[in-house]
Amino acid sequence: MLSQEKNERLTAVGPGTPMGNLLRRYWWPVATHDMAGRVPVRRRLLGEDLVLFRDASGRLGLLAEQCPHRRASLALGCTERTGLRCGYHGWLFDTEGRCLEQPGEPADSTFASRIRATSYPVAELGGLIFAYLGPSPAPLLPRYDLFVWPDVWRDIAHAELPCNFVQIMENSVDPYHVEWLHGRYGSFLKELAGEPPVQVVTKKHVKVAFEVFEHGILKRRVLEGQTEQDEDWKTGHPLVFPAMLRVGGGGIATFQIRVPVDDTHTWHVWYQTYRFDAPALPQASIPVYRVPLHDEQGEWLRDYVDGQDICAWVTQGAIADRTREHLGRSDLGVIMLRKLYFEQMERVEAGQDPICTFRDPARNDCIELPMEREKFGGSRAFRDMWLHESSIRYSPIRDQVLSQFGDVPRHADAAAS
Repeated sequence: MLSQEKNERLTAVGPGTPMGNLLRRYWWPVATHDMAGRVPVRRRLLGEDLVLFRDASGRLGLLAEQCPHRRASLALGCTERTGLRCGYHGWLFDTEGRCLEQPGEPADSTFASRIRATSYPVAELGGLIFAYLGPSPAPLLPRYDLFVWPDVWRDIAHAELPCNFVQIMENSVDPYHVEWLHGRYGSFLKELAGEPPVQVVTKKHVKVAFEVFEHGILKRRVLEGQTEQDEDWKTGHPLVFPAMLRVGGGGIATFQIRVPVDDTHTWHVWYQTYRFDAPALPQASIPVYRVPLHDEQGEWLRDYVDGQDICAWVTQGAIADRTREHLGRSDLGVIMLRKLYFEQMERVEAGQDPICTFRDPARNDCIELPMEREKFGGSRAFRDMWLHESSIRYSPIRDQVLSQFGDVPRHADAAAS
């Protein structure tokens, strides 16, 4: 249980808030590669309304949405060779926010030199566009392994969820939910649909452990039938601070990135990589797709693993009321994560870098993160489950991925039988 004051400190992400100040020390995905073109697009990040564009010279820009002139939206703008021109009165801004032209002002006016739009650094990596909204000098954009691995296929899924990012992150240090939300409840839904249960996620947890390490929190577990020699305990997988989960197995590795849009919305990005046994042809581009949230009746989709997670997150409310919760020993990971957030806020308040900020290029070539290969004791079974019961089921390349792994789609299994 938290006091209302601490809950607000934990969940408010806007400018000037303790959590907002912490989160602004990191680079965040603000768009997928296909969103940035000549037509400006509205984006919202950490409670700030922004406009993302690519000018006619190919440079990316990210500006505060309201024009400094009369506050019209710069989304109503024209991209030109040197930047973005406001569609209302024609003021032209470059990608760093400098005002280059002010039609209607006297030719000898120096007014433009005194005007600047709020701008933020942006960079592309692995098919995502990242933004940094914090103080200078910016840290390096972390080159985490999945973003830079050669010789893998990728796809990117995304959805905007109507809840605060912290309650999503707490799920990532809550291993017991797997056997109940996905195992028991998921099997109940399968039973009602006349389908067999998903065996991979029904095993009971015998032992769990968490430890803070250089990249965040490492999560370990021993399931029924396992020992501490199995990879789920020996290796585990990480919550990457401040807002990413690394999970996978059987040749699939996923980043689940929880991007705080504002206090009550999160842009959830599923970033998948597929590493096959045999070389595959390079992708021409990284496919991007949206994950649907509701069925035809407007109910939350919950007949698959990610849908069940989403239901659990959003039904806690836009911001979970932690003044009314009752935590037990099974919530030790949640308690550890909250403590880590508060500790890192204090580091920022003391003028220090929080964990997972990188400034040494020698450490940033490829940041390898730990993850089990034999997830839940069996890579093939986990891969089959993940390709059919996660958000990957909506991927436009899922059947191609199955073919590359030498697996058979379930609909083909049913047809064969």
